[in-house]
Amino acid sequence: MKKTSIIAIILASLAIAGEAFIFATRKEESEQIHTQAIRSDYRIYAPSIPDTMTFCCETVPLNHFYVRESLDRELVSNMYFQSSTLFYIKRAARYFPIIERILKEEGVPEDMKYLCVIESGLQCVASPAGAQGYWQFMKTTGQRYGLEIGDDIDMRNHLEASTRAACKYLKDLKTRFGGWAEAAAAYNCGEGGLNKRLASQRQVSYYELLLNAETQRYVYRILAIKLIMQHPQNYGYYVRRCDTYPEIPTHEVELSGQNVDLVDFAISHGTTYKMLRTLNPWLTASTLKNKQLKTYKVKIPIKKGTEYNTITKGKHDTTIIERI
Repeated sequence: MKKTSIIAIILASLAIAGEAFIFATRKEESEQIHTQAIRSDYRIYAPSIPDTMTFCCETVPLNHFYVRESLDRELVSNMYFQSSTLFYIKRAARYFPIIERILKEEGVPEDMKYLCVIESGLQCVASPAGAQGYWQFMKTTGQRYGLEIGDDIDMRNHLEASTRAACKYLKDLKTRFGGWAEAAAAYNCGEGGLNKRLASQRQVSYYELLLNAETQRYVYRILAIKLIMQHPQNYGYYVRRCDTYPEIPTHEVELSGQNVDLVDFAISHGTTYKMLRTLNPWLTASTLKNKQLKTYKVKIPIKKGTEYNTITKGKHDTTIIERI
C-alpha cells in the first residue's frame, strides 16, 4: 500500500473519531441542560388534601384511609388532566350562575353543580350508552321527569329544563337513600343497582360500600372537582376572569306552528341557523314538526351580542379567579 493511501486512511479515521467525540460531547451537554431545565422549571406536586370536608353539608369521613386515598386518586387524576379541568373552569363562568340559581330554587345543595361538571363537562354531549345533555339523562329517566324527547326536540339539551329535572330526580334519590352522597351514587349506577348493593352488604353509607369501579370513583371525582374549582390556585390553576367564557346576551322569542323551517325562522329574527342551534341545542333538526302545536321559547342573540367586546362589555378583567 502506498504511503499516501495510509496517510489518507489515518486522516479519515481521525476525522471520524473527532466527529464522534464532538457529537458525544454535545449530547452530554444537551442532556445536562435538559436535566437542569427539568429540575428548575418542571415540578410535579402531590395535591393537598384537607383535614375535613363536606359534600352537600354532609361530612366526608376522611379519617378512613380508603376514603382519603380514593379522594387523593381523583385529585391527582383531575389536577393533572389539565386541558379538561381548565375547560371546566372556563365554562363554569357561563353556566354556573344559571345552574346555581335553579339548584337554590329547587332546594338542592349547590355542591350538586359539580355532579353536572363530571357528567358532561358542562356541554351537550352524548354517551355511548345513550345518555344525553348537560346532566346525561337516559331517555326513559328524562321522560319520567318531564323532559320532552322526540325527533326534533330533546329537552335533555335544554340547560334550564334539564337542571330542574335533575333536581327533582336527585331529591327523589335523597328521599329514598337518605343522603346526598348516596343520591349521587344512585344517579350514576341506578336506583336498583345501589339498593341491591346496600341490601347485600348491609350498609347505609356510600363510603362503606364495595361498588363497581365507575361508581366507586364517582362521588370522589365530584369531591375532587369541587376542591379544584373552589381553590384553583391550590392545584396549579391560575385563570383570569377574562380567560373564562362569559354568558351570551340573549332575548327570548316564541316558536310555534308546524313544519317550521328553522333556517328561515333564524334569518327572520336577525340571526343564523348556526347561532339558533348553538343557543338552543335542544332543537335537534332543521325543521320543527311540532305535531302537538306547542309554543316554545327560544333564545336569540341580542344584536351584535355575540361579538367578543360586546359580551365582555369592553372589560378585560385580569383578576385571577380564586373560587368557582
